[in-house]
Amino acid sequence: MAYEIPVTQARAELAELINRVVYGGERVVVTRHGKPLVALVSAADLERLERDQEAPEEQVISSVSKLGQVGSASGERARFGLTAEHRRPDRRG
Repeated sequence: MAYEIPVTQARAELAELINRVVYGGERVVVTRHGKPLVALVSAADLERLERDQEAPEEQVISSVSKLGQVGSASGERARFGLTAEHRRPDRRG
């Protein structure tokens, strides 16, 4: 859970807040009128957040590149011995 502090108080205690984040491992949320504005996190937390953000994109690219070519529908029907296929009705006039 993050420690919340109003922006006016955060201004006065910035050095202490930095120490709490860096040395205490805390996360600090600065608020205005009770609404979150910014968060103070350690550089290590920021790196982890950025790495986690990039990871899904890299995983998708890696997965897609491993798929290779997919056979055609007619090739798949022959492969599995299917003799019929579903076609949508023609909706002409």
